[in-house]
Amino acid sequence: MVRKMDETLPDLLARQSHGKDRRADAGRKAVEAALLEGQQRILRFLIGRVGNSDDAKDVLQDFSMRAITRADDLRDVASVRGWLGRLLATAIADHHRRAARRPKPDLGSDTWTDLSETLAQPDAETDAVVCDCLHDLIGLLDPGTRDLLRRIDLLGQSRDEVARSLNISEGTLAVRLHRARRKLRDLLIQMCVTCPEHGFLDCACDRARARQQAAKAVNSGGSL
Repeated sequence: MVRKMDETLPDLLARQSHGKDRRADAGRKAVEAALLEGQQRILRFLIGRVGNSDDAKDVLQDFSMRAITRADDLRDVASVRGWLGRLLATAIADHHRRAARRPKPDLGSDTWTDLSETLAQPDAETDAVVCDCLHDLIGLLDPGTRDLLRRIDLLGQSRDEVARSLNISEGTLAVRLHRARRKLRDLLIQMCVTCPEHGFLDCACDRARARQQAAKAVNSGGSL
C-alpha cells in the first residue's frame, strides 16, 4: 500500500488495518453464502423428493442433526461422501416410514431418533446433491489444506510420498492432515447449523436453535 503525502505512520497503519478488516469481512461473507447455498441446495432437492416445503424442512432438520451429532465419525474425505449420502437417504426413508404409519399414535418428541436398524443407501440423485455440497465445502478450504486432502484422501497417495514432496516428517504430515480433516468437519457442522431460511448462525427459530445446541455439544466433547 502506497503511503500518502503527509500521512502519519499511525494513519497509515489504521488504513491498512481497515483494508484487511474489509477483506476479512468479505471473506467471511463469501463462506457464509456458500454454506447457506449448501443447505438451500439440499432443501430444494428434498422438496422434490417429499412433495412439500414443510416436510422437506423436517427431513433437512433430521439430516442436519444426524450429521452434526455424528460428525466425529468423519475420518477422511474419501468416505464422507458415502457417509453423508447414507445419512440423507436414511432421513428421507424415515420420513416416508413415519408418513406411512399415520394416523397411528405419535412416535414421540425425539424426532431424529433412528427408526431403521441400518442406514439407507443413497440413489444417484442423492449422491449427486451430497457430492455437490462436499465439493463446495472443500473449495472453501485454503489451498494447502485442499491439496493435502486431495492427495491423501482422494488420490490415495502414500503419506511417505506426500511428506517427502513437502520436505516434512511423517509426524508433521500427520498433524497437518488431522487439522485439515478437522477443518472440513467444522465446515460441515457450520453448514448444518446454517438456517436455509434465515441465514448463517443468526437465526433464533426452533430448528436452528436445536442444531446450534447439538453443534455446541459436539464441539465441546468431540475431536477427530
